[in-house]
Amino acid sequence: MNRWFNPNRAPGNPLTLMLRMYRSILPEVDRQLAYWQEEAERIPDPELRKQALASMRDKRFHCQGGAVYAAMRPEQAHVLIPLIVALQTISDYLDNLCDRSTSMAPEDFRSLHQSMLDAIDPGAALQDYYRYRSEQDDGGYLHRLVRTCQSCICMLPSYSLVMEQLREWVSLYADLQVHKHIRHDARLPALLDWFEQRKDLGTDLRWNEYAAATGSTLGMFTLFALASDKHLAEDAVNRTARAYFPYINGLHILLDYLIDQAEDEAGGDLNFCSYYTSGEETASRIQWFAEQARMQALGLAEPAYHGMVVEGLLALYLSDPKVEGQHNVRQISKRLMKRSPLVRLFFWINSVWIRYKTDRRKSR
Repeated sequence: MNRWFNPNRAPGNPLTLMLRMYRSILPEVDRQLAYWQEEAERIPDPELRKQALASMRDKRFHCQGGAVYAAMRPEQAHVLIPLIVALQTISDYLDNLCDRSTSMAPEDFRSLHQSMLDAIDPGAALQDYYRYRSEQDDGGYLHRLVRTCQSCICMLPSYSLVMEQLREWVSLYADLQVHKHIRHDARLPALLDWFEQRKDLGTDLRWNEYAAATGSTLGMFTLFALASDKHLAEDAVNRTARAYFPYINGLHILLDYLIDQAEDEAGGDLNFCSYYTSGEETASRIQWFAEQARMQALGLAEPAYHGMVVEGLLALYLSDPKVEGQHNVRQISKRLMKRSPLVRLFFWINSVWIRYKTDRRKSR
């Protein structure tokens, strides 16, 4: 079989990756999201229902992007896609509940995010995740999402090798969500104190970059894909963990915050890129993350694939329509794109696709 088209191997070039994504992965993601949307529409509590539906409407691209890791192990896509969509849906739903919260209590945010920790532990018992807030009745929606993750994880043959690392990342993710959603006057001191406790990471990271790296789910999805390989070696897990945290994860979230600066400023939301002193410093630090991410990707078992993930992140975010409306962000975007021909290729294809999808929605 020609390796270029081998359906059972990770894609090694952009064309193969995109064909696989658009032909098989994304249609299944859409089916999974349609199922969870129907479930969300049946949530009895109006506020919980509103936030569940809004998270899927406004953040469905998170599930679509995360599902790129199902393309890495296509023979396990029937397990990986439902797992990735369910965990990302939990993440996006909880983010909405915290961002637009009727509560400002850290214990509420901690309790909500316990659902993510339970979701990655097949033996965990379900809990009352809403116990610290007035809205309670979701009709079992969050429990079903947790159970879906648990049942999918049980089908991953090497999950025991990634579970400890995964638990650490989900715990850090939960910490971040608690610290960044508390009272505005308390969140920065909480984040700085949190960073001070993790000086073991070395001096290359700044506090906002460390926080950004904890906010990505990409590393989690990579571990799911690795765990689907029954021949997985522990060394592969360790090398992947070093590549994704903090570098690939950090690049992901810094780019996300980069294009959301105007939106976050208007809404009074915390934005990690706003803590850089200038556009020059912002571009320089994101470029450093991109270079580190590329270098780390080269040391992984499938360097071409992970390298495409890095370039795809740059292309995806830098081709977002939000960039055009922000002069400073547009200048940073141009600088970052100049460094890689592959970014420009992804940028062009993704821009065409975004315009096509936008035009289709407008014509309906």
